[in-house]
Amino acid sequence: MEEQYKISDPRVLKAVAHPLRVRLLGLLRTDGPATASELGRKVGESSGSTSYHLRELFKYGFIEEDADRRDGRERRWRPRHRYTSWDAVEMSATAEGREAVKIIHLRQAEMVGRVMEEFDVADWPREWVDASGMSDHILILPPAALAEFKKKAEELLLELADRYAGDPDARKVHVWLGAVPRTPPSQEGP
Repeated sequence: MEEQYKISDPRVLKAVAHPLRVRLLGLLRTDGPATASELGRKVGESSGSTSYHLRELFKYGFIEEDADRRDGRERRWRPRHRYTSWDAVEMSATAEGREAVKIIHLRQAEMVGRVMEEFDVADWPREWVDASGMSDHILILPPAALAEFKKKAEELLLELADRYAGDPDARKVHVWLGAVPRTPPSQEGP
């Protein structure tokens, strides 16, 4: 599996921004290869619907057939990349690109909400509950500081994943990193 899929075409970003497609791709990335029927049961859709959206994800290069684990009756799909990325400035050079970036950001926020809705502290031991959660901070920072934070946070996550690889207490976890300025420069006061 490749590390990342760097998108520069807004049509490709819009293709994955469909609510069901982004969920299917996320499930393939987190839970591993699956058939349209298996995914349909997870998301409450028909296998015909999930099959159509999986073919669209295939068409745009997000997934591939899993030849190692063939199912006799239907295709088993797997992700081609660990994650998807794009240059927001480059992508936003056109109205179509700005719309695609906005839609995908909203889909990412929906996913965070869905994961938090599914998380029940009663299902987890205290050490997991204490270590997990969400917080938000409103700070005054220049772009350079925010870029530095993002870079260091990603480096730290990769370092921790490497350090704790193979730990018997390790589980798949969702980690989100998001930061946006609060007020456009044109609307700021003196």
